[in-house]
Amino acid sequence: MPFLLAPNIPGVRGLAPGICHMLTDTLIEDSRWQEAGLEDLAETAAQAALAHLGLDPADWEIAVLGCDDARIAALNADFRGKPQPTNVLSWPEDDLAPDTPGARPAPPGPEAGAGQGPSHLGDIAIAYETCQREASEAAIPPADHITHLIVHAVLHLLGYDHIRDKDATLMEQTEVAILGKLGVRDPY
Repeated sequence: MPFLLAPNIPGVRGLAPGICHMLTDTLIEDSRWQEAGLEDLAETAAQAALAHLGLDPADWEIAVLGCDDARIAALNADFRGKPQPTNVLSWPEDDLAPDTPGARPAPPGPEAGAGQGPSHLGDIAIAYETCQREASEAAIPPADHITHLIVHAVLHLLGYDHIRDKDATLMEQTEVAILGKLGVRDPY
């Protein structure tokens, strides 16, 4: 009988011991992430996000980097021209963003699940110090904030964004719905 990483969440699949496919492949670069439980939090959040959107988590892989503020500042400088730390960054494999403000992004292509194994959805990096500071300032459990940021980043991988007002509204509503299924209160 498989066990569930996130019990009682419709659409989130359990993983059979020894034969499981993990949706997330987490690299812990800063050891403080091990104590924070990043690997399990990322897996649960990513599975919940995909299941909520009707995607089978078994068809996808996401790489997650648990790093520190110095590393994410370097990544932020390299990829966004902003040489300061941020909480989370994401790099989608494909551009799924809609042209129309407030429209749902197109689902990822049909190549997933075509017998070739899981398809790569994209990469995420998350910074320890920034996440801990933000959770402390907002007086919320760090695990809840980390879960929110992973859900947020997964939605970016799927074409969601928050630059235009209508897109931001859709993304926030989707995040809140997913987080609610995980027992995490509305962060907005």
